Amino acid sequence: MVASSPANAATSPAAACGSGYYQIDHHNLSTAVIYLMYNGSTNCVVTWKTAYLSSATDTYAVIEKETAGGGIDIDSDQGLYHTYAGPVYAYAPGACIKWGGDAKGSTQWMSGWQHCG
Repeated sequence: MVASSPANAATSPAAACGSGYYQIDHHNLSTAVIYLMYNGSTNCVVTWKTAYLSSATDTYAVIEKETAGGGIDIDSDQGLYHTYAGPVYAYAPGACIKWGGDAKGSTQWMSGWQHCG
């Protein structure tokens, strides 16, 4: 993999997701925090590193949405990043989501189905 960073590196998880997003949940890893953001219609996940900031390390963000037909839509981002992975999005009115991520030195984490509606 080639080290990369977002084209317009954000200064916060909300800024990474875009205008109007605010935090509704988070999960602490040993080397990062996974943030779940929301703007009134769309969920956004960013895995924000808290360690290994001077080097590009494998970082991952994922969100899954239940579909009406019983399937799952997935948006994910994984790469060698200095600050964060994501943003990844799910427009999920009336549906449940799973969200999670990983960063170097941490164990991957994934929520159960939650934040339904």
